[in-house]
Amino acid sequence: MSRSYVPITEADLRRLAALAAEDRRDLFARKPDTGRSYADRLFAVALCQGAALHYIDKKSGIKDLDVWSFYEEHPRRAYPYRRRAKRDFGDPKFGTTDDSAQFIGRRVDLIGRSIPGADRSAPVETLRRYLRAGATESARRLAEKAVVLIEPSSLMGTIVWPENPNA
Repeated sequence: MSRSYVPITEADLRRLAALAAEDRRDLFARKPDTGRSYADRLFAVALCQGAALHYIDKKSGIKDLDVWSFYEEHPRRAYPYRRRAKRDFGDPKFGTTDDSAQFIGRRVDLIGRSIPGADRSAPVETLRRYLRAGATESARRLAEKAVVLIEPSSLMGTIVWPENPNA
């Protein structure tokens, strides 16, 4: 799969935030029970894996853009962990994704997870604790590369993982 080496900017992170918000609205409208459980539990949205690593080092390249929404787990039910949506970045600046020829731009994969005991007031530390613990396959996979916050907007661009990217 071809990679793009174009740097990811703050404007691109804002675009990804908008796509994630649109996807949440669509999901919660189609799945009202999920919406009732999770619409008010979002504490972070992050660019993850290879694209997040590229955001940090500007040399890893982008195959696709993985955007994860993290929620404080509802006591009745976990967020539907198998749910994954695919959207078009909508701008060809990063090229296209080989297996998504119908898209104008790179494919954006939108994924969500609920985290038990999440502290919504401390998204960076909550996510670092989740990644350090590695208690789930998702946490272990995300910790292999990088996590960069998109939301909350006041923390946009904050590197969550690796903890010491310049060390």
